[in-house]
Amino acid sequence: MNSDWAICIENLGKKYRLGATAQPPSLALREVLEKRLRSLLRFQRPVHQPVDEIWALKDFSLNIRQGERIGIIGANGAGKTTLLKLLSRITEPSTGKIRLRGRVASLLEVGTGFHPELTGRENIYLNGALLGMTLQEIKRRFDEIVAFAEVERFLDTPVKRYSSGMYVRLAFAVAAHLEPEILLIDEVLAVGDARFQQKCLGKMREVSGQGRTVLFVTHQMGLVSQLCERAILLQNGRLALSGKTEEVITTYLRDVGNRGGQNFIRPESEHANKDLYIAEVATRSVQNQPLAAFGHDEEIVVALRAKIRRYRPGAVIDVMVKDRLGRRIFMNQITLDQIGVRPESHEFELQLKIPPRFLTSGSYSLWIALQVPYQEQLDSIDEVSPFSIVDTGSEMSMHEGYDYGCVFSPCRWEVGKVS
Repeated sequence: MNSDWAICIENLGKKYRLGATAQPPSLALREVLEKRLRSLLRFQRPVHQPVDEIWALKDFSLNIRQGERIGIIGANGAGKTTLLKLLSRITEPSTGKIRLRGRVASLLEVGTGFHPELTGRENIYLNGALLGMTLQEIKRRFDEIVAFAEVERFLDTPVKRYSSGMYVRLAFAVAAHLEPEILLIDEVLAVGDARFQQKCLGKMREVSGQGRTVLFVTHQMGLVSQLCERAILLQNGRLALSGKTEEVITTYLRDVGNRGGQNFIRPESEHANKDLYIAEVATRSVQNQPLAAFGHDEEIVVALRAKIRRYRPGAVIDVMVKDRLGRRIFMNQITLDQIGVRPESHEFELQLKIPPRFLTSGSYSLWIALQVPYQEQLDSIDEVSPFSIVDTGSEMSMHEGYDYGCVFSPCRWEVGKVS
């Protein structure tokens, strides 16, 4: 192992027994009665009742160097939060071992680490003491913490009265400024506004530049791209991939997309009497793989197949993209003559290619129709082949979570005189 390591994890695992509860050291009367009732109920169950166990994390090994900024990504339930709780010593591992070099500060969820009855001022000193800092060390950083958190007016108010945004601002400021060697951050930054998110990202860059290590769990790929030069992907509690951030994010999006990118196939009962009808629709990658999650800079291929029972002169096909609220974003149209359909044709295949860096992050679906304009709608399907766009680092990703519209407009900036 190199001498510059900050975290060394070997064969780490965490197993939970479903339905199991820890035995408290002492019981009140009510708890004694509950315990007695539970034991009676258990006595009535079959003797050989199986015990359900689940591995939230298993066979996890990783070395992290000092000053690295590591993004931890994966689907819900992949083991991301469990990993940070083990590193924070909030819970003990079932297998394996962890070696940490230096003090650890963690920001895992709103409410963690602060005493609700104490004021903001008192919690700053309490957290500093828990990190092993002296009173003079805490006083030296106190003004910076308060200025960063922007809670001067509420400093002597119990934190239980804080809004979630105020709470996170103060918690992050304390965790980042009290000079831990290792900083662990879970999804909580999603609570803050876009401006504060950027402030936090800047501070995390500064912290790692001073040789301290940052581990960052989030579902916001744009933030991972901005902050982390390295990322790890967790799948079902196991380490699936560790490497450059862009490569890991691409693998993650492919996994999400492959699980959701299924073809829409028209049931026979829906087109029995139609002259022309849409038989199949799918969203695909440029490599022709079914996909339902795309990076903002990827081309989206809408592939469709239609059947012809009777040729209809002047027919057109429309493809419309709608957002998650059902709003119409844009539509493209092409005539069957342009495709090359002839009166003797029986079917045709068609691809509509949506350019990269056009749709902003969000969820979308398709409306597709065959019609003879101003005469007859021959066939239509709505809200099929849902897909999503994930911002993996566009110029707008600094505003993660903010609704800045549905398309990246292809406008041009022209700079005049600057004096």
